[in-house]
Amino acid sequence: MVDINYVENTNVAQKFMPEQLDPTTGFPAKTWETTRPTERAARIKKRLLENERLIDIERARYVTQNYRQTEGEPMAVRRAKMLLHLVRSMSVAIHPDEIIVGNRSLLPRMGIIAPEGAVAWVDKELEILPTRPQDKFQIAPEQIKELREEIFPYWQGKTLEDIVATRVPEDVRRAVRGKVFSLNQTDHAQGHILPDVEAWLRLGIGGLREQVLAARQRPEVETEEQQYFYDAALIVLQAAQKFILRYADLARQMAATCGDADRGQELNRVAEVCEWLSENPARDFWEALQAVWFLFVLLQIESNASSFSPGRFDQYMLPYLQRDLESGRLTLPQAQELLEYLWLKFNEIVLLRSSSSARYFAGFPIGFNIAVGGQLPDGGDATNILSYMCLRAQANLGLTQPNLSIRIHRDSPEEFLQAAAFVIGRGSVMPQVFNDEVIIPGQLNRGIAPADAMDYAAVGCVELSTPGKALGWSDASMFNLTRVLELTLFGGQDPHTGEQIGPKTPALDCLSSFAELEKAYDRQLTHFVELMVKGCNIVDSIHAEIYPSPFLSLVIADCVDRGLDVTAGGAHYNFSGVQGVQIANVADSLAAVRQAVFDEKWVTAGELLTALKENFAGDEVLRRRLINRVPKYGNDDDRADRHAKKWGDRYSELVAQYPTIRGGVYQPGFYTVSAHVPMGANVGATPDGRHAGTPLADGGLSPSAGRDKRGATAALNSVSKINLKLASNGTLLNMKFLPMFFAGPEAIKKFTLLLRGFCRLKIPHVQFNVVSAETLRRAQANPDEFRSLVVRVAGYSAYFTELDKALQDEIISRTGFSDV
Repeated sequence: MVDINYVENTNVAQKFMPEQLDPTTGFPAKTWETTRPTERAARIKKRLLENERLIDIERARYVTQNYRQTEGEPMAVRRAKMLLHLVRSMSVAIHPDEIIVGNRSLLPRMGIIAPEGAVAWVDKELEILPTRPQDKFQIAPEQIKELREEIFPYWQGKTLEDIVATRVPEDVRRAVRGKVFSLNQTDHAQGHILPDVEAWLRLGIGGLREQVLAARQRPEVETEEQQYFYDAALIVLQAAQKFILRYADLARQMAATCGDADRGQELNRVAEVCEWLSENPARDFWEALQAVWFLFVLLQIESNASSFSPGRFDQYMLPYLQRDLESGRLTLPQAQELLEYLWLKFNEIVLLRSSSSARYFAGFPIGFNIAVGGQLPDGGDATNILSYMCLRAQANLGLTQPNLSIRIHRDSPEEFLQAAAFVIGRGSVMPQVFNDEVIIPGQLNRGIAPADAMDYAAVGCVELSTPGKALGWSDASMFNLTRVLELTLFGGQDPHTGEQIGPKTPALDCLSSFAELEKAYDRQLTHFVELMVKGCNIVDSIHAEIYPSPFLSLVIADCVDRGLDVTAGGAHYNFSGVQGVQIANVADSLAAVRQAVFDEKWVTAGELLTALKENFAGDEVLRRRLINRVPKYGNDDDRADRHAKKWGDRYSELVAQYPTIRGGVYQPGFYTVSAHVPMGANVGATPDGRHAGTPLADGGLSPSAGRDKRGATAALNSVSKINLKLASNGTLLNMKFLPMFFAGPEAIKKFTLLLRGFCRLKIPHVQFNVVSAETLRRAQANPDEFRSLVVRVAGYSAYFTELDKALQDEIISRTGFSDV
């Protein structure tokens, strides 16, 4: 039983900040006694990891019922009624040991089918879901029968995927088929947003209802669409209340029949919490934790999308913790225990992906990104006791969610950096690190107000946004910079099919100077960026048409005041974010062409093109010379780094000149998630010595695997030469340290020095794996012995043994540093 009654609590971490760190645990000495979960948390974790994953078709069933019933009604109202029907009809449960309750499915980690997004790929894969290599789900024959006979037929031609397929023009399709860029969010809702959690906690459902009622009475509300928006808003608030009350009723029923008096008391307390939150704002830490979880479950029920992120959790949750600690209602160990129950809940929601997607994004990266630390509005340090508690929760549980991040700046407390270093050094792969010194200026550069820029947080993997005020559409596209260079070398043609994908420009063997090659590359980039934006705008407009999100709109600033859905431009800030992939291969390849073909002339342009078309067959000597004689990005060598800077900056400038259809601008970024593996599969051999079909460099800003030979500091120096203030959608830098680095008594201090150097160099992001290649190879060979081994992939964490072998091999190949 969790004792949450008023207890004696003396000298609770005065001012809620640590005075010194325990040298054994790395956490504040007066506050932290262990770095392991409670027995109850350990039981919940064990069930999460061991229970079989099942398919849940309830959402598909009830969404289809509702859409049939609401044909002809405004889409916003249909979506609102859909949510109400779902929460009334879906199965709910409170599982053993649970203190924080609620889920979007009956059991944890069930695969949810959202038919309004797509049904075609689901239909094709129903029989193989239990046996496919990654992200397996069990499905019953009767479920398959219901889906195919009663649900899927209704959706033919009506899904997001179907509508996108009919509206994207041929010039955009050609570029997508040619693997130049992807169009994302074409088969599911957008997600990738930071809701206003603070307002949800402060106002509660009743307060939000009052806002809606007041807004619709204003004289500026004139259009029918605005009235539909407010009708939908009131319906989804009714749905939220009904959902929460169902858990209150269930907890009461379970308490009445519970044979364990302590558990019965807990369940009655759960019921009280839920009953209160069904109308009112949170009053204490337990209620606030539960309210946070209800918010994200409801967002998931509405949209079934990834990367709804809690944002600056330690800032908006601190008042509730402070009050309970100061009053003696909670001790720190009790608060830590409650916090970790929420951490466990973040691991209960997974995303059902197609086999092709799961191959490279295995491990269910759902993107509950929590950011701690950073700065206050006045520029002072924002670190508080809850920042440390979040770090400890990660150290205790070692799970893949939430995606824990820290914000650091030049005045970040040494003890905070040391605590983060301790957690990273344990091999937990989190927290990832974001740098205020470059991100805040980048946000200001995009027109974000100073107070909002100071309040930034991360969405999903590494995307940057403003909590509760922005729809950043931060995963609109992945743009293959290396593929564009390949097409440039061959005059805009695919060297393997002969298809003219890009504009006709002179091929490499028709160019007389390196400057002419750069001119051709610039023309190809300009052409394809324009097409990418054209395609993204079409997808964006379809979401507004058929995928409004009335519940999400309640927790995004300005939507209620404007009477405008978040998908239609209701947010205060309206960006779209597109990622450049992979600048390292571009830099290394251009350095190779310049040196080998134009400067030193030890290979002709024609010979190089032939070698690339033939994947260096019979020309291994040339390939090794391109690898070993040419400088490489990641070694603090301007001969390679200048190309990364020039073309990284140029891509950013090209992207940022375009407006979004929602009244904002496009933002460039540099990260891949795991797309560097499949995107590499679609690129032939490149002048940097890379074989055809092999992965591109990982991350977004990371050097090519094994090419950064001069240590961690040199790699950071190379990255810092790009103007990353322009990359305001987010960047990703992976670094791998060997466990031996953290073995010495000075290791934590050395690592914090590295973090401070990263901060001074104005690199937006870095994340770490602390594992040896030998351990990863053993895990690859003996997966049953390493099922709990978590690795950092690219912006998210996953269990290593669940990844596709190509992705495993790529992680193994990353350079491992033993020193800074």
